[in-house]
Formats: sequence, C-alpha cells, structure tokens
Amino acid sequence: MPDDSLPLPAPPARAPEWGKAVNGAEERQFLEGPADRGSELIRTFRIAAEFIRGFRKLHFVGPCVTIFGSARFTEDHPYYDLTRRVGRAIAREGFTVMTGGGPGLMEAANRGAKDVGGHSVGCNIQLPHEQKPNPYLDTFVEFRYFFVRKVMLAKYSYAFIAMPGGFGTLDELFEIATLIQTRKIRDYPCILMGVDYYEPLMDFLLNRLVAMGTIDPEDLDRLVLTDSPEEAAAIVREVGIRKFGLRYRSVAPKRRRILFE
Repeated sequence: MPDDSLPLPAPPARAPEWGKAVNGAEERQFLEGPADRGSELIRTFRIAAEFIRGFRKLHFVGPCVTIFGSARFTEDHPYYDLTRRVGRAIAREGFTVMTGGGPGLMEAANRGAKDVGGHSVGCNIQLPHEQKPNPYLDTFVEFRYFFVRKVMLAKYSYAFIAMPGGFGTLDELFEIATLIQTRKIRDYPCILMGVDYYEPLMDFLLNRLVAMGTIDPEDLDRLVLTDSPEEAAAIVREVGIRKFGLRYRSVAPKRRRILFE
C-alpha cells in the first residue's frame, strides 16, 4: 500500500437521501410483466423521449469526465475535500465535470470544477425522497429511468473516476468496466480514488476473479488506484489529448434556433 494513502475515515453521522418522488403504482405495473400493447407503446415513446431530451440538453457540454461517488458524505468529511480537489484538477485540464447532480461527493466534484471556472454538469435520477440538485451545476437534466441516465453519464465522457461510494457507485463503476472489457466503448481510463477504500475490492478482484479466470489480468489492469487528484488528471490528459486527439480550442457545435438551442 502506498505510504501516502489516506486513512479510512469514519462513516458519515447522517446519511442524506436525494432524488424526487416517483409513482409507486407505476413501478408495480412495470414489474407485473407484460401490459397491454398500448401501454407498452406509450412507455416506449416515453423512454425514447427521455433519450432525446438528454441528448439535446447535453449536446453542448463538450468533452466530459464523469465522477461517481456517494451522496452520503457531507462537506466536513475528508472524502468531500478529496473529491473537490479531483473536480478542480479535471476542470483545469479543460474537461467538463459530469456527475449525478446530487449532494455529497457529486456536489464536491461539481463544486471543485466551479472553483477554477470549469464547466459543471449533473444528470439526476428521480428517487423516492425529495432533494434538490446541488447548487454548483451549469447544466442539469433529470431522468426517470436509471438506464437512460447511465447512457448519458457514459456517452459524453473520456474518462471515469469512482470516488468512495455504495451500491450506486459500484454499479456505475462495474458497468463502465464491463463496457470497456467487451469493447462496447474504447479503452477510456477508469480511476478509483481512495486507496484504503478500494484496495480490499482490488484484492478481491485479483484473488478471486482473476485467480478463478472469470476476468483476465488485463481487465484488472484497466482500473487505476490512487489517492492523487494530480495523477488522475494526468491520466485523463494523456488519454484525451494524445490518444483521442482532443484539442483545448476545438470548435463547439453550432446552436440552431429551429431546435430551440
């Protein structure tokens, strides 16, 4: 373990919830199985409309780095400070910082971007408890469906950074790792911030998954473990500029009045 790793801090005293109320009856209807054809068609149109709304809203955000992390860590927690520094480092490289738009470490990443004049984006999800998006967002879009939100968090980003988090963060992290493994997206960097937090997970992946052949060693090599925001930013810069040819002064897409842009 590196000597400069962060000590594992205590859990937050209070775990805030976030999101907006959803219709429980609709959830039950969806899980009951096949509905009538008209209802299924309407749901399909609703999903398509949500995709289109997300594409239009995020069309001008520029090259992004998506930062995942828990909503439960408050401003006084060491992970909040670490995530805020990560947001600053990524924004200084000219990338837009994209998060889930909620509180906790998502807020910290967006706040870090705004600290240095960077662009900040949030893709929220409707959840059962009322909570406003964090106040450090230049662009904000809310989704009903998790899978639509996941597409948006992946589509516009050249790198992915997982801060400490719970089920949601791990779900997002492993979905990105699977997309990279199966070559559905290119070899974008996937960075785990917090050595003490994620090292047990890396040990499990090595000593169980790699050892038993369920993943290959190179799949694990794609995950970079660090405590350094500067190292994370350097990796993003290397991949974005040298591998994918991004330029700091690239021409932005032209807005069209006919599309209400």
